[in-house]
Amino acid sequence: MSTYAAGLSADIGIALLGGLSVYVILATGQLSLGNAAFMAVGAYLASALTVYAGLPLTAALMLAGLASGFLGVLVGFPALRLRGIYLAMATLGFGEMTRSFFLDFAPAGGAGGFRGMGPVSTAYIWAWSASLLVGVVLLERSRLWLEFRAVNDDERAADLIGLNTTAIKVGAFGLGAAIAGVAGGLFAYHQLYIEPGMFGFDRSIEMVLYVVLGGSTVAVGPLLGATLLVLLPEFLRFLADWRLAAFGALLILVLLFRRQGIIDRGMFRGLSRRKWATP
Repeated sequence: MSTYAAGLSADIGIALLGGLSVYVILATGQLSLGNAAFMAVGAYLASALTVYAGLPLTAALMLAGLASGFLGVLVGFPALRLRGIYLAMATLGFGEMTRSFFLDFAPAGGAGGFRGMGPVSTAYIWAWSASLLVGVVLLERSRLWLEFRAVNDDERAADLIGLNTTAIKVGAFGLGAAIAGVAGGLFAYHQLYIEPGMFGFDRSIEMVLYVVLGGSTVAVGPLLGATLLVLLPEFLRFLADWRLAAFGALLILVLLFRRQGIIDRGMFRGLSRRKWATP
């Protein structure tokens, strides 16, 4: 595999984790526009643990994920009182607050950024990405995921039948934040340099787009969305200055005709029925 292809593959793997971090939270009906903040925490913490403390990268990524997940739980509690656009704006504010913190945090390099990380292989990145994707797919087959969907469909009804909606929503925030933290650590080691501007509002919007474009009802939706959003700009390079305009037009067309995303749960059910109906 060429260096160029390996770089794109690594970008897709990291983007997949970013999409999954939004997907898990969205499963409970909550939209987070601040997942780039959890990604930043994971990136800086994993980098510091390896560069300053000499920890192995795998251990540093686990700790970064746990720290980001804990932060997600803390953010999730006050977010319980907000819904819809108000929740989105609150998480957006948290994201900007986190970016500003790292911008002025001298031990992490401040505006000058942080460096000193060594390169990692594309296979290592995909080992994490594939493992977490499989984990979310298995989660979708569990009772917990049914509770996630129940809270998404009707939170009041879920509360009336005895579900702990507070724990479910906060837990989803924590899990999504943990996945974003791992994505941040891998991103730092893929880029070999990080600075606060890499984790701004546009990064959070990209994560949401992976889910919205690929599909928000199945875990493989973020995989498809991440693949398309990473590769399409490259395939459209022949359009030169019109490349981004064509890319935007394609996104609009998909969202107009497939509001649920390119793939959805109904599509998988249809394929399953055909499989069993085939003699």
